[in-house]
Order: sequence, then structure tokens, then C-alpha cells
Amino acid sequence: MSLFLKRTLWLSLLIVVQTTGCGSVREGGTEPAGKSNSGNTGKTVATDGASGTSETSNTDKPTVEMTGKITINGSSTVYPVSQAMGEEFMNLHKGVDVSVGESGTGPGLKLFAEGKLDIADASRPIKPAEVEACKAANVEFIELKVAIDGLSVVVNPENDWCKALTVAQLKALWSPDSKIKKWKELNDAWPDVAIDLYGADHASGTFDYFTEAIVGKSKSSRTDYTPSTDDNVLVKGVSGNKFSLGYFGYAYYAENKSKLKVVSIAAGEDIAAAVAPTEETILSGTYKPLSRPLYIYVNKASLKNVQVAEFVKYYLNDGQAWVKTVRYVQLPATDLDAARKTLSDALAN
Repeated sequence: MSLFLKRTLWLSLLIVVQTTGCGSVREGGTEPAGKSNSGNTGKTVATDGASGTSETSNTDKPTVEMTGKITINGSSTVYPVSQAMGEEFMNLHKGVDVSVGESGTGPGLKLFAEGKLDIADASRPIKPAEVEACKAANVEFIELKVAIDGLSVVVNPENDWCKALTVAQLKALWSPDSKIKKWKELNDAWPDVAIDLYGADHASGTFDYFTEAIVGKSKSSRTDYTPSTDDNVLVKGVSGNKFSLGYFGYAYYAENKSKLKVVSIAAGEDIAAAVAPTEETILSGTYKPLSRPLYIYVNKASLKNVQVAEFVKYYLNDGQAWVKTVRYVQLPATDLDAARKTLSDALAN
């Protein structure tokens, strides 16, 4: 055997030994020794909420590099959560494109029932008619609670008279047959000046929830107010008008505390018992009747796409940190475990 050939064989053997020592070779690439690689993130993630078991996952690269799109639309209230998670998921997985819209819960669920979305954001539970629309189009889905919100009634910071309201006062103000036009008509000690009202658009899940909780019937509301599905428009309206009053999700109030003043709400007639929305009162349920869960609805067919399945896993595990970051309230452990189990069962089937 020639000296050149001997040297070539020796060099090849050396390369093989060095490569083998660097880590185990898996489908899609080489995984560094000491790391597990599930395609989620690098924190400890509970994978079975019911049993409490956990596994670690790797933030660097998934075992199989993911590509493809994830399409989300619906609630403007849930939008900040899905948007934050979508951006971070794209940072973790460069080949995935997550598109998040905020057309409102109703329009989002309509698109979902037409098979045009992977995930629908919703600030209220899906309605029977919407379930039937999904069935008619053979769209099977799972419902997952993802966070808790406290609908917040707000006024302008220059408003120094309205610190609290009862549910009865809110009902008198927002009912479809309401005759209340001025602050003084809510309380004799308040200014004899018109109230400028701002609130959710009729297509919004927030509108459905607020009218049911306050007026007593979903979609039952006065119409002479400024509506919008964009909560930032409502924030701008209330913050720019001393005599205004509006309502929207807690995150939009928490993000704009310097521009707004929140109103405490009394469930009964005792105004002294009024409670302001905070993370603690929303989670405990003492802020009532305006504390509510937030949802995502996931098309089961979409879960066959690895990028969608991994994104929803992320949403219920490491991504939950974003719920607090965008100023909503994280689910109790029991609710989060239940959501994880629902997802796990859907993936197993």
C-alpha cells in the first residue's frame, strides 16, 4: 500500500472519530450532546399536565427543521398574546411564518368555520350556531383556554368624580333603551355634562361578553356610542376626552395607565364594595362579573402540520410567559393542565 493511501485512510479514520465524539447524529442534523430537542424552547416544559411529568426542550434548533405558515385571526383582546407568541416562535423557527389578525371574535370564527384559519382567537366561548357552521364544513376543532382577562371600565384621568359604579348603574347606562345622556343622570353629584361613550364593536367577543354580563343579554346595547374592534382606537378616544367612558380588555388599560383611570365595579348595590381589576382580583374572581377566560380554537386538521402542532404546544408551555408580559392573567395550574391534556389527546388521535 502506498504511503499516500495509508495517510489518506488514517486521516479519514481520524475525521470519523472526531465527528462521532461531537454528538449524536439525528434526522435533520447533529444534536449537541447533553441537550434534548423537541422543537419547543429551552426551559423545562410540562408535557402532561394531569400527571405533572416534564421534559426539557431545546431552543436552538428543532430535530426536524420546520417550515410553513400558521394563520391566526379573531379577537382583538387575544391578539396581543398570539402576536407576541407568534413573533417569538418565528425567532425560534426561522422557516415558519405566523400571521396574526384581529378582525374580532365573530369574524374570526366565521373564517375558522370556512376552513381559512389554523387557529381562531376568541374572547368568549364559541356559540352553538358557530359550532354548527364548523360541522357543516367538516371543520373539527379543539377549544383551549389560554389566559384570563378582566374587562375594564375606564374614564379619562381628568375625571375626578367617577371612581366606582355598580352593575345596576352600568346596565342603566348601556341598555338599548337607556335614556341616560349626562353624568348627572347617573349620580346627582356629578357634572351636568354629556357622557361620550366608547366600546367594542358588535362583531367583537368583548361586546358579546360585556352586554351579557352587564345588560343581561348578549348583543343588547345602546347604539349611540363610538364602537371599534381596535382597542387602541378606544384607548385614544377615552384618553382624549375628559367626559368619556369606555370599556375594553385589561391589557389595554394596563398598558396605558398614564392615559386612563380605571373604574371599580360593585356587583351588588353597595358601592363601597366595588373592586378594581388587578391581576389578583381577576385571578381570584373577586372582580366580577367582568372576569373572563380567553380562548383559542384549533383546527384538528391543521394539527397534522408540524409547525401548527409545535406552535400550540409552545402556546401552552413556555409561551405562557407572554400572557403576563402583555398584561393579562395566567391560567391557574388546573386549567392549564386541562388545556394541555386536551391538546395531547387531539395529537394522539
